[in-house]
Amino acid sequence: MSQLEFEKPILELEAKISELRHVSSDSEVNIGDEIKRMQDKANRLLQQAYTKLTPAQKVQVARHQERPHFKDYIEHLITDFEPLAGDRNFAEDNALPGGIGRFKGRACVIMGHEKGHDTETRLHHNFGMARPEGYRKAQRLMKMASQFQLPVLTFVDTAGAYPGMGAEERGQSEAIAKSIEQCLRTDVPIISTIVGEGGSGGAIAIAVADKVYMLEHSIYSVISPEGCASILWRSADYAEDAATALKLTAQDLYQLKLIDGIISEPMGGAHRHKEETVANVGQQVEAALKALTPWDGQQLIKKRREKFIACGRGL
Repeated sequence: MSQLEFEKPILELEAKISELRHVSSDSEVNIGDEIKRMQDKANRLLQQAYTKLTPAQKVQVARHQERPHFKDYIEHLITDFEPLAGDRNFAEDNALPGGIGRFKGRACVIMGHEKGHDTETRLHHNFGMARPEGYRKAQRLMKMASQFQLPVLTFVDTAGAYPGMGAEERGQSEAIAKSIEQCLRTDVPIISTIVGEGGSGGAIAIAVADKVYMLEHSIYSVISPEGCASILWRSADYAEDAATALKLTAQDLYQLKLIDGIISEPMGGAHRHKEETVANVGQQVEAALKALTPWDGQQLIKKRREKFIACGRGL
């Protein structure tokens, strides 16, 4: 497991416990009591750390490479998944996969950002940073969902849309704006979950939804703390201050009424308990889908638009 700075004492203790367990299995000496004492200490340290995470620490947790990715949600929550590729204009974008499948037996359109889990897959998925063709594919899938009256489920985990020259030349900002517009015009339920990073327009392009949820240690912001610090303080060294000022945690955004709910993560974060985290997300999405069914398409559009127009009022 990759290390987070604040987790180092816990990981060192867990490594010692692992060594002792190995020794215990190969020896006649009973050190079970010592292992239990050390495990209790590790659990206590873990709880202390995760009950008082700072915004900057939550940024680290949200970016952890071992958090569940889009492919994990597809594997555990979706059956009969059929990927649908391409924007019918330029190319396929592997950073934003999508397709159709069944969630709890109900046919749905599913899409989300995929960062990849090792060097090869991260390069293949462009670290989860979609290009214009990815957002144009998202528009195509939402139009298809509307045509066949299929709910849309999106899973957001991106540092932001890809800022490369080619992406800008192919109309990155226009593609994101059109994707947001399509979200507002789609007459079926849209349920979006921020499962890691929700970065800027690259995230909101598929997160203008009837219900928006965030995992407990995920983040959602108009800009990264490093980018904010570079603009305001001319130095990324102030990223920790920026993380606090941006109000990017799930708890901040729920208090500001910008999201509809927080999905709890097991103690120690989603990267330690992937399957349990995915199951928690599935339960929340199922409850939201039941609450939105049956639906009146025009009423969905009206309420969705009113909801996002109201964001920020009275703050």
